[in-house]
Amino acid sequence: MTTDARQTQLTRRIRWLVAGTIGYNVAEAVVAVSAGAAASSTALVGFGLDSAIEVTSAAAVAWQFSGTDPEARERTALRVIAVSFFALAGYLAVESARALLGATEARPSTVGIVLAAVSLLVMPVLSTAQRRAGRELGSASAVADSKQTMLCTYLSAVLLVGLALNELFGLSWADPVVALVIAGVAVNEGRRAWRGDGCC
Repeated sequence: MTTDARQTQLTRRIRWLVAGTIGYNVAEAVVAVSAGAAASSTALVGFGLDSAIEVTSAAAVAWQFSGTDPEARERTALRVIAVSFFALAGYLAVESARALLGATEARPSTVGIVLAAVSLLVMPVLSTAQRRAGRELGSASAVADSKQTMLCTYLSAVLLVGLALNELFGLSWADPVVALVIAGVAVNEGRRAWRGDGCC
């Protein structure tokens, strides 16, 4: 059982981690969507939109912890996080199908490769710190948001593989396939957030 002083400390820590996540993801979203649009890369645009959704998720947690009774806002914050995942999955499913049917063909993106590599290093640090604080505080929404951040790590790795296959071997089909993997993971995480799984 945490003391009032410890709860205050953990709440403050979560606020700072959320702020850091928002800042990084805004920059990541802008770079990824711009680079993805330039390269007609569904996976890279999807990665950028996931970053935008992470901002929504982090903002929901920030809203929750800005009130005097964070527990009262927990369910609403979890619903926002879940809907964000589902929206991303829907977009990626449609765009991936279009790409696989030949409507678009992704071109190589060096900027995307660098961005994915950097995110692969940054995101695990933010996610682990927030998850620990959220679990100690007993906040399902903070833990769910940390999972959204960790999802970005997995997506960074998958994206990096897809972009590298296109860059090195000209395998443009790898791009929509990677996007479909991202969509599948997003659906799973959305379900978990909707149910409030994984808090403690």
